[in-house]
Amino acid sequence: MLEKPLFGSKKYYAWMTLLMVVIGVGVISYLYQFIVGLGTTGMSRDVSWGFYIAQLTFLVGVAASAVMVVLPYYLHNYKEFGRITILGEFLAVSAILMCMLFVTVDLGKPLRLLNMFRYPTPNSILFWDVIVLTGYLLLNIVIGWITLSAEKQGVKPPGWIKPLIYLSIPWAVSIHTVTAFLYAGLPGRGYWLTAILAPRFLASAFAGGPAILILLSLLLKKFTKFDAGTNAIQTLAKIVTYAAIINIFFFFLEVFTVFYSQIPEHMDHFKYLFFGLHGKGFLIPFMWFSITLGFAAIAMLITPSVRKNEKLLALACVLVFISIWIDKGLALISAGFIPSPLHHVTEYVPTIPELLISLGIYGIGLATLTVLYKIALSVKEEAEA
Repeated sequence: MLEKPLFGSKKYYAWMTLLMVVIGVGVISYLYQFIVGLGTTGMSRDVSWGFYIAQLTFLVGVAASAVMVVLPYYLHNYKEFGRITILGEFLAVSAILMCMLFVTVDLGKPLRLLNMFRYPTPNSILFWDVIVLTGYLLLNIVIGWITLSAEKQGVKPPGWIKPLIYLSIPWAVSIHTVTAFLYAGLPGRGYWLTAILAPRFLASAFAGGPAILILLSLLLKKFTKFDAGTNAIQTLAKIVTYAAIINIFFFFLEVFTVFYSQIPEHMDHFKYLFFGLHGKGFLIPFMWFSITLGFAAIAMLITPSVRKNEKLLALACVLVFISIWIDKGLALISAGFIPSPLHHVTEYVPTIPELLISLGIYGIGLATLTVLYKIALSVKEEAEA
């Protein structure tokens, strides 16, 4: 199966060439950061996590969302997800790969990663985050590859793969829960210091991830012979709808708790995001845009006629994706550091090198996803033929 990505149409080669260029720009930018240091980023003493860690947080949610197709198909025998399950598993593989790359570039010196294994610290949440991410990556690679190989040979997957599939379901929930604990366990950071952070993470993951999967399925339907099936896409659309509503609900629960309690150090984070603080408010337009898109997407998704129209459904999924990406991939980290525990407002804005490196990592993720999907679709075409 490994030879499948070597052959394709002109559009396939053009797409892969474009991704190679994007990756090349990212590599050059990273070499510049590696030589000069993290001073090339917008991070500072007060804001020590930035755009890289924000992307990690967002992509962990994308990876965890694979459970929304795995669980119905394997536990409830929902056959409509039979063609789309492998897409969710391979999406998780590429998302976890990007997560690990974002951690690597955030460290400044990649060799520091070895300290996680040379000096393991089980009392650290970060240690367990590495364990669950690595484990989930291996689970999805093994499950996806073995089931695809069995499909190619026209036989049932081996029996030993079933326990791994069942294990991957709670493991998917664990990766985003442990990631949430990284933030919720930090005292002095009022924006993160909440028990509802993990449920908020999971709700946004189960909205954003399936939304991306719907968009990928529609793109494959347009540019290839693969059709995930109308019922599968519509079921995913309902999952996105409910999860998006719960995500917004959880957010306003937090807003009510913070402002009704009138605790200044907790309120100031939200004030900074939506109204600015001490004359500074870089994220104000982004947050209002995110909230607006979130409500607009829900209004579209709860309307059956809109949800059943594939073009409008694609638009709604794009709105969900952008809304959640702004919240988790841009604002979440900055808001936790601004203002600081000493009430200093040091704004954080990603620099050009940060954005180019991030673009390169997304290029690597898309290239990996393209290769995996090329293999999966080729096998399915042969099996059906």
